[in-house]
Amino acid sequence: MKVCTYEDIINNIKCILAAKGMKQVVVAERAGFSPQEFSNMLNGRRKLLRVEYMPAIAEALDVDIHELYQREEVSKENASLYHEI
Repeated sequence: MKVCTYEDIINNIKCILAAKGMKQVVVAERAGFSPQEFSNMLNGRRKLLRVEYMPAIAEALDVDIHELYQREEVSKENASLYHEI
């Protein structure tokens, strides 16, 4: 079994955002965060993402919470998406 790192979770969230065409500000508000707080979580300014936030984020993204923790190999094309968001 592969271990899912903090960076994997952040990348999964960004990938789901891109795949669903959702804006960070909308997910932030649905999950109960300010847009700035959520942006800081996703952009790694500090490791602010906490395990207790995951259910709200999953619900805001309309995905099963386990999707946030899945570790998959990232193609170069998908990796570039993560950095553009």
